[in-house]
Amino acid sequence: MKNRSLLTLLIAPVLAACTVAGNAADDDGRIEVVVGYQSKTINTVTAGTLLRSLGYFEKNLGDEYRVVWQDYESGAPITAEMLAGKIDIGSMGDYPLLINGSRAQAQGGDARTELVSITGYNLRGALNGVVVAEDSDAGTLADLKGGTVSASVGSAGHGTLVQALGRIGLDPAEDVKIENQQPSVGASSLQSGGAAALAQFVAWPGQLVQAGQARLLYDGGALDVPTFHGVVVRKGFADVEGDVLQAFLKAQIEATTYLHEHPLDAAESVAKETGLAPETVYLYNGANGIATFDVTVKPELRAAFEQDVPFLKSIGVLEQPLDVAAFFDDSHLREAYGPSYDADTGKKANGAALPGDPLKAGEVWLDGETATHPVADPAALLRFVREAGEKGQKVRAAYVPDARTGTRWYADHSVWLRDGDALLPFATRENAAAYREDHAGTQEVSYEAAVKAA
Repeated sequence: MKNRSLLTLLIAPVLAACTVAGNAADDDGRIEVVVGYQSKTINTVTAGTLLRSLGYFEKNLGDEYRVVWQDYESGAPITAEMLAGKIDIGSMGDYPLLINGSRAQAQGGDARTELVSITGYNLRGALNGVVVAEDSDAGTLADLKGGTVSASVGSAGHGTLVQALGRIGLDPAEDVKIENQQPSVGASSLQSGGAAALAQFVAWPGQLVQAGQARLLYDGGALDVPTFHGVVVRKGFADVEGDVLQAFLKAQIEATTYLHEHPLDAAESVAKETGLAPETVYLYNGANGIATFDVTVKPELRAAFEQDVPFLKSIGVLEQPLDVAAFFDDSHLREAYGPSYDADTGKKANGAALPGDPLKAGEVWLDGETATHPVADPAALLRFVREAGEKGQKVRAAYVPDARTGTRWYADHSVWLRDGDALLPFATRENAAAYREDHAGTQEVSYEAAVKAA
């Protein structure tokens, strides 16, 4: 690589078994670069699952290096391995990133880490949600008082739960019992009745609802607090192997462009690699998806991150202090991105956008077809679904934005209200109830009735 330090080049012939970053070389002398990712956390696919399948990083590195991909369910074990010097580059959500940065700064030296890019984000927080069993009587978070909620403590899903409970006057330490569980364990606990609800990050809420195993109780978009996932690197590794980091960031940019240009193909690829339903992956990662994929470090995300520090301290999750300014470093990304970085940092539109108003536009995916059908608004979506049924065509998935929060959700799992001649979708009963408070005479209708009435 062009920018390898002089020291590295001098000692490489003598210490061929390891790199300056401390990673062992494989049998043929190639240097290992270890990437920790979360395959099922599909908001990180441009730095994980999709990037791995596309092979862009390996292509950018060349034959001198071998990439080792290590898959985890959450960010906590990635942080532990990074602090031990066993992972060079990792991706995780905003709250785990805070914990990563604070623990690494406390350890000091080459163990320090830097947040170098973003994978995907949602400015309202809709990537996180709370789900309950389909037959649950709970209509709002308040109905969980006295119950058990499964969450991965310190995760973005846990943070959304705690903040949302606080807003309605419930103490997460007293009014509910939070069971610290990995997402898959929590999903099983919800199915068995061991937990009244599951608070998790992308893609767990959507996956469970799409599979008919849960109902969305709380839409993270109602919190209106930005949430994001990003890429973190060991500073000791970045300082010595800056050209490797450049190769990674350029590959991530390429993967993001691929996702924007081929959202359906990308979703199918991620689904194949992870075992998640393609319909769920496309809900988050598709055109107008809940996740907006953009590598740039936006001021809104940095501001939200800074505000999260005192919050996490207040709930006892962040034990060590964090110098946020020292943790954020987009200088590497600026170099990889090029001269349009500052201008693109100010853009908020989804790179895989549907035509029309993003707060109204929806999409229908018919079974057996390799392209989706954009629709202008909920009424057009309902008409399309009805006409498809009349032609004997099966709808694989239909997506529509919540009329209150804008959160994209499954049309057949939404709550539909009739307000005069308008038929409006809502991701949760709570969002629908909030709308009805301000719109007298509004009536709830089933999805099937809405389709017939369109």
